[in-house]
Amino acid sequence: MKHKHRLDYRSITFKTWLYFILFTTFLMIILWFLQVLFLNNFYEVMKKDQTDAVVKNIKKAYKVKNSERFLDNIEEISDTHDIYIYIASFDGSTMYFKPSGDNTSSRYYANQIATVNEKLLESQEDSVSFTIEGTDDSKRILAYGNVLIAKNKTPLIVYTFSPLWPVSSTIQILTNQLVYVTFIALLLACCVSFYLSGRITRPIRKIAHSAERLADGEYGIVFKGGHYTEINNLADTLTRASIDLEKSDMLQKDLIANVSHDLRTPLTMIKSYAEMIKDISGNNPEKREEHLQVIIDEADRLNGLVNDLLTISRMQSGKMTLQRQNFNITEAAQMILNTYRIMEEEEGYHFQLNAPANFIVNGDEDKIKQVISNLFTNAIKFCGEDKTVIITLKKKGKFVVCRVEDHGVGIAAEELDHVWDRYYKASSNMVRATEGTGLGLSIVKEILTLHKVNFGVESTLGAGTTFWFELNYVKTEKEKPAAPALDGPGSTHPTPEQKSAADQQTGNPQPETEQK
Repeated sequence: MKHKHRLDYRSITFKTWLYFILFTTFLMIILWFLQVLFLNNFYEVMKKDQTDAVVKNIKKAYKVKNSERFLDNIEEISDTHDIYIYIASFDGSTMYFKPSGDNTSSRYYANQIATVNEKLLESQEDSVSFTIEGTDDSKRILAYGNVLIAKNKTPLIVYTFSPLWPVSSTIQILTNQLVYVTFIALLLACCVSFYLSGRITRPIRKIAHSAERLADGEYGIVFKGGHYTEINNLADTLTRASIDLEKSDMLQKDLIANVSHDLRTPLTMIKSYAEMIKDISGNNPEKREEHLQVIIDEADRLNGLVNDLLTISRMQSGKMTLQRQNFNITEAAQMILNTYRIMEEEEGYHFQLNAPANFIVNGDEDKIKQVISNLFTNAIKFCGEDKTVIITLKKKGKFVVCRVEDHGVGIAAEELDHVWDRYYKASSNMVRATEGTGLGLSIVKEILTLHKVNFGVESTLGAGTTFWFELNYVKTEKEKPAAPALDGPGSTHPTPEQKSAADQQTGNPQPETEQK
């Protein structure tokens, strides 16, 4: 900050000023180059074209029958242009000289008239044009000679002389004028460049100041733009980034708080029951076994939390890959549902699988089982008073759609997009139960995103919630696996052997509930 008042040669202000000065200087150089160096040649070319037009008009006027009308036209042409016109007959008698009565000019052009006559005799043509060099460049004359011959008219010779020396004085006048023009242009360029550079850099400086506050950890800053679309777009982008950083910071703090709570609770339980075994139940086999089981359960819960954190971290870092294969999603869903049979028997839940056939899909079987298990666990937690959870499999075009439905409290429409966030708490469920890790739906999102399939959630407050996802359909097997029916239609009760196999497949021998 101590160098704040030093001139920054890389700043927009300095470069805008420099570019304006360079641009103006470049224009002035071109103007000087054209007006001073090329004006002489340009004037000569324009004068030649003008004289050619005058000669053509004289020839046209000569064709008119009335000789008086011809002289009137010559008078009008001569008055309009800065040209000396001398008309004479073949015998040398003068018919017209402009300016008339100017004996000095007549005597002055006598030598030039003689030179034109010589050129006409040499060329044997009816017209000649050339430049007569004077004693110096300021006395050059553009001379024309034309022989006019028409039926029933006296043959005439028209001499026209255009002095070229006025351009020298004109160049001197323009040079003096360009000095003032150059000075004024450079002054205006400085003023305009400073104004525009300030107008451009002022909102950028404000954005930079706000960005410094953002870098210092002050989130939720609204960046203000300026008078330009690009700067407004930059401000809007930084504002969105600031808001997202604020949300991310809040989620990070919430994540740390929740994970700390979830880690502390089982650790406290493990320590407490270990002390109880040491001090109280060490010699009581029944109590000791009961306390040891609590320690094992809490250790399993702690292990599950760590595994979930590692899983979602690996997914988000891109280190986890899919092992795609064709598998029976109907059997996978049935196997997961079987692991929760004990909850039907002991807690009065009703679980239902609706699948018209065995659908073969393509994907990572283990990860899709984890998706279904997490969605099913989440539905159990919020299934409502009827304690009913329904899994539905249905073929839809080239996909098989899996839907996990509950009839619970539902989720507000404005909160649906946030249910996939880690530890997000919907307003209808203010307190997250201690069961589960709070990461289940985030893991579901990462797995399905990795599969590049469509998924979503539908919910109505007071009516329930349905999570769904699609997988690429491969084929349909005709027969479904035979098993005793559950309470709901299309459901099956597993045998103990089936339950044991399902527990091994899912790695989830006990049901967990999950935050929406």
